[in-house]
Amino acid sequence: MDRIDESKDFIPVRIAVLTVSDTRTFADDKSGQVLVERIEQAGHKLAARQILPDERDRITDQLRVWIADPEIDVVISTGGTGLTGRDVTVEAHRDVYEKEIDAFGTVFTIVSMQKIGTSAVQSRATGGVAGGTYLFALPGSPGACKDAWDEILSYQLDYRHRPCNFVEIFPRLTENQRRK
Repeated sequence: MDRIDESKDFIPVRIAVLTVSDTRTFADDKSGQVLVERIEQAGHKLAARQILPDERDRITDQLRVWIADPEIDVVISTGGTGLTGRDVTVEAHRDVYEKEIDAFGTVFTIVSMQKIGTSAVQSRATGGVAGGTYLFALPGSPGACKDAWDEILSYQLDYRHRPCNFVEIFPRLTENQRRK
């Protein structure tokens, strides 16, 4: 069932991509590149791209910089969502969230189960909102990034998606900060 309302105009979203890895560079960052390609193919704008090591404070600081930037609507990170001692991306995201999008992790798990079976339990993918910016933490594999984009984010970041999407509520994300 096609849920894209073609009578509505597409609204491009400005998206920053953060790769969290102790070893990756732009030359071999396959997961970050998968996201960049899909973002641009969908008609959105790549607003920024960065690679940082698995260090919670540095990740948190970068997220805060991008949350404060009015030219960035969405941050997608890849890497550091697993169970090892160096996997701290989820904790860094939660350090900045004002609200967590609990169902994002649940839906990602459902999508992953169809692809990798019970190994999906090892992912701690998460989503949230802070300062009017959406934030999503994805696993570091290119397949997981493809799944998250193709099955969830491509729809929720498309204003034409029905019955609802993240884009249409952008103006309301910070309504609690308005003067009454």
